[in-house]
Amino acid sequence: MRPRSLALLAGVLLTGALAAAPASAAGDGTGDKGFTITDPRIAESSGLAASHLHPGVYWTHNDSGDGPYIYAVDSATGKTVARITLSGVGRPRDVEAISIGPDNQIYVGDIGDNLDGSWPYVWIYKLPEPKKLVDQTVRATQYVVKYSNGARNAESLVVHPKTGRVYIIDKKEDGGHLYEGPATLSPTGTNIFRPVASVDLWATDAAFSPDGKQLAVRGYFGGIYYDWNGGKIKREGRLDVPLQKQGESVTYSADGTKLLYGSEGADSPVQAEDVPGGSGASSPSAGSGSAAGSDGGSSPSAGAKVGAVAVGVAVLALFGLRRLRRPSARRH
Repeated sequence: MRPRSLALLAGVLLTGALAAAPASAAGDGTGDKGFTITDPRIAESSGLAASHLHPGVYWTHNDSGDGPYIYAVDSATGKTVARITLSGVGRPRDVEAISIGPDNQIYVGDIGDNLDGSWPYVWIYKLPEPKKLVDQTVRATQYVVKYSNGARNAESLVVHPKTGRVYIIDKKEDGGHLYEGPATLSPTGTNIFRPVASVDLWATDAAFSPDGKQLAVRGYFGGIYYDWNGGKIKREGRLDVPLQKQGESVTYSADGTKLLYGSEGADSPVQAEDVPGGSGASSPSAGSGSAAGSDGGSSPSAGAKVGAVAVGVAVLALFGLRRLRRPSARRH
């Protein structure tokens, strides 16, 4: 989704800090430690998902305006190694999220709504992850989705890696809700998603850890991680989200040791941070540090860090993101 005026202003404020912070270069061999998407066709990367079949490969897609495509990007080089065309679906309206569930099934969330409730229904597309990374057309299944309490905007779709159940988090400036879909999606009927828990964040994307025990939710200027707790989510702490011009995506690395954060824009960086609360996470390289750096993880140079923190404080003050400091999530 294109940023609102407040997000645009914040992007301007962040520019100075981003210029000072180090960035991982494509082709430097860091792979899952961070990379840059170099494909000029991917100018509005709005979702990320670590491949289950191809180590070091990440799936992404454009925001509204592109066709029925998803892209496989090699994190070692930042280059696209395959573009997949989805057949069997209509023309996408506003694709905002991508997630991979059990049996290597890719789920694509055409769930954005720029007018915050103008669409009576949205769509989810499901397709098998291709075994070969070449440009090809893959038939997808299309699911119609409605919310039990009315239409809304959303940019976060996650599929539980063990149960295969699909969840959506709506996007509200003062916090949204985690919506649970049916145990099995129906390709012929309407799939009703119901709110099951509050999420204290203006959410732009989310991801499950590979073991399904942790849920990470990110926004433009921060993030929260939850203990999944069988769906009765318990807030555990804040994520070390890097400062990005328009932070739209997050995924766990395939081994579960890293969280990778992406942003819209040409030549957009994907930055890696250690997973919070995890044991055995490898230390990030000096070139993949976060400009936020307040909750652990790697740190950039002192000058860049001070500048980024100053901007972060200004942004937090401007937007009043007090919800990030709230206690555990409430049940709806």
